[in-house]
Amino acid sequence: MAFRKEVSTRVLCVIDYCAPRRKALSQLQRPHSALRRGLTPRPAPRLMRPNQMEKRMQITVRPESFRLREAFTISRGTRTEAQVLTVRATAGGITGWGECVPYARYGESLASVTAQIEGLPAGITRDALQGALPPGAARNALDCALWDLAAKSAGVRVWQLAGLPAPKPQTTAFTLSLDTPENMRAAAARNADRPILKIKLGTPDDMARLEAVRAGAPNPTIIVDANEGWSAEVYTDLAPHLIRLGVAMVEQPLPAGADAMLGEIARPLPVCADESCHDRSTLAALKGKYDMVNIKLDKTGGLTEALALRDAARTAGFGVMVGSMVGTSLAMAPAVLVAQCAAYTDLDGPLLLAEDRANPLHYEAGMVYPPEAELWG
Repeated sequence: MAFRKEVSTRVLCVIDYCAPRRKALSQLQRPHSALRRGLTPRPAPRLMRPNQMEKRMQITVRPESFRLREAFTISRGTRTEAQVLTVRATAGGITGWGECVPYARYGESLASVTAQIEGLPAGITRDALQGALPPGAARNALDCALWDLAAKSAGVRVWQLAGLPAPKPQTTAFTLSLDTPENMRAAAARNADRPILKIKLGTPDDMARLEAVRAGAPNPTIIVDANEGWSAEVYTDLAPHLIRLGVAMVEQPLPAGADAMLGEIARPLPVCADESCHDRSTLAALKGKYDMVNIKLDKTGGLTEALALRDAARTAGFGVMVGSMVGTSLAMAPAVLVAQCAAYTDLDGPLLLAEDRANPLHYEAGMVYPPEAELWG
């Protein structure tokens, strides 16, 4: 059972979907049955003005914890649970929701992200939200909640509201936690039937780990995530071995902000920007250094900017990968829309959990399926 503790409920914002107003208008336009019988009709229903709807919007922010199947380690540390914030936006009896994972790497915490959401002005819309908060976890959770609310209020799916084609299942990578070479080989062998394995590296002993994984899983495509853990010299030394072992792509080999050497050294296999890419404003600085970008909604600040970043990245000539933090199916659901036609999808968070949301995403044969409306969107 996931631990759930509500932090706050504030009246924050509303989007006028006009459905209650249209329904009331249609009732007013029908001949009243009492009038037809010559009786005095009851007073007509009062129409809810947009500003009245705004006052009735409620946003709740709640921290929740979901246990992992096993400890998950990257070069920056280890975790045994996914700590998330669940944001719900309610108006007219309809609730939309979203999830974010505050990330210490970007100066975020459960408390700081909660404070960002609580500090928003009343009456904010999804469009206004884009300028009210910077890219990051807080904007992501509320942006996705407002998309979900809009779809439920209109009786359609989010992909329809966004003008997108109906989403299809996508092949997703499965991530192997950083561990000893022996343990990583065993983990690779247990998952050798998966189409793509993602390996967390970024330590001085990476070659032994990589060799072990390939020995345990000879067939899957392998992508490597160094999590900013290498220097230019280490990457240059490792690159020929990455190619020899069939690695298809490497994520963020050098630290963000100290990655200029990627524009000067050879890149014999595609290099993907993760920590160096957040939203469209970061794209220009990536030219000549990276071949791909990893789009995560907790970095972009929600589905709205993620879709825009995807289109801008493709126009600029970058390949697209869609990933996520370690979260539940609720966090992955909007990312599935962004992942359509991506070169790589890394939305395996729920597979790492010992518990998940109700109506979780469906995973089968290495594929992640689009969310059902009961979950999100």
